[in-house]
Amino acid sequence: MYVCVEGVIGVGKTTLVRMLSKRFGIRPILEIVEENPFLANFYVDRERWAFQTQLFFLLSRYSQQEELLKIVKKEDVVSDYMFDKDRLFAQMNLFGDQLSLYERVYGVLESKVPTPDLIVYLKASVETLMERISMRDRLFERSISKNYISNLVKAYDGFFSKCTSKFVTIDADKINFVRNERDFNLVISKMKECGIDFGKEV
Repeated sequence: MYVCVEGVIGVGKTTLVRMLSKRFGIRPILEIVEENPFLANFYVDRERWAFQTQLFFLLSRYSQQEELLKIVKKEDVVSDYMFDKDRLFAQMNLFGDQLSLYERVYGVLESKVPTPDLIVYLKASVETLMERISMRDRLFERSISKNYISNLVKAYDGFFSKCTSKFVTIDADKINFVRNERDFNLVISKMKECGIDFGKEV
């Protein structure tokens, strides 16, 4: 089985993936973020650094997907991103010839990546997201504006309103799966209702 956890920056994707991995002993696939050499500059000057940032993410994500394709044939996997997110960000940050070039490259790569059995969409308000981003205090995220996060929320909601893949929405404003075991079990129950059962706990 292959499950993706998705949502806007700061919603708790990686945390949930690590918790699921620990609970069921399944392999986590974590997105390469901090290694992107253009990301800090992007948050300061999006127009200047968007294309470099997006191209790095596209190639690194595709490289991970190639490895993931081999792994999912042998074992269960849970990842803290879906490949489709790359295009979602690109359509928000790139324009004109840069977006056209990106779309051509993405179109070639998209057909070669595995399709998740379920996407867990962690949805939260802008206020909650900004609070969590501030709490984790990553240096390269300090320049993220509330307006940017608001636009991301709209982009994600738009994506999932048209998503044809199987997904389940979890309201991350109302539950706290990190601090509350009952909430974490609720997330697992929602996944099971969608046909995802990782088996015995470790």
